Amino acid sequence: MKNKKVENIDELKQIAKNIRKGIIEAVYRGKSGHPGGSLSIADIMTVLYFYEMNINPESSKDENRDRLVLSKGHCAPALYSSLAHRGFFDVEELKNLRNIDSRLQGHPDMNKVPGVEMTTGSLGQGLSSANGMAIAGKLDNKDYRVYCILGDGEIEEGQIWEAAMASNKYKLDNLCVIVDNNNLQIDGKIEDVMSSYPIDEKFKSFGFQIINIDGHDIEEIMKAFDVARNVKGKPTCIIAKTVKGKGVSFMEDKAEWHGKAPNDEQYECAIRELE
Repeated sequence: MKNKKVENIDELKQIAKNIRKGIIEAVYRGKSGHPGGSLSIADIMTVLYFYEMNINPESSKDENRDRLVLSKGHCAPALYSSLAHRGFFDVEELKNLRNIDSRLQGHPDMNKVPGVEMTTGSLGQGLSSANGMAIAGKLDNKDYRVYCILGDGEIEEGQIWEAAMASNKYKLDNLCVIVDNNNLQIDGKIEDVMSSYPIDEKFKSFGFQIINIDGHDIEEIMKAFDVARNVKGKPTCIIAKTVKGKGVSFMEDKAEWHGKAPNDEQYECAIRELE
């Protein structure tokens, strides 16, 4: 399978900016959506789609492709923007987010959008799906890898920890979990709502190899995936420390930007900053 691998860090930083612009464009045009958590994973998505994953838009159903499950499915704008910039569909289509006739709905649909591996949105379920894909890869003697992005608020869901036990039981070293640790969820700070800290120690106790990183440092993200790829006998969990709304000053670290669209003035300001 042909994988377009970008290794130049400056080029990856520019792609991340473009993905962020696509997120803002989509949420603004749709007058609805989740910009905060989408922006916080933009650098991670950039490294996954342009450096790490073995994928090809021209053969999006290749059985040997790597898979990404965006468990925090409300951050679909980040997934759509990444897929569009990677060539799975036209970037102009991002302007149709949440339109009644659009395939780009508020949560990703694997039956409608090329490159989407799992329909997600009901929080807590993505790791179970990723486990299934990883187990299938083992049974079929395939060497593809499975990536699963979780929100730090999402891991308050009990099903996550049932799934984590299964990841360890079946020694899924072809599975890499990424926790977007931006410390905010819809109702406020993680520790104020239902603290999941220490996240790294929890996953470690469930048998995961732990990697702590700055989720906005492109080089650090790349190195983390390089390390994860060589872990044998157990799954890996990358705890990515991020900032909700990263890249747009007035959205950064603000819980109110979990799920609302910018107005005209805010949109222009955001795009100007990202330029």
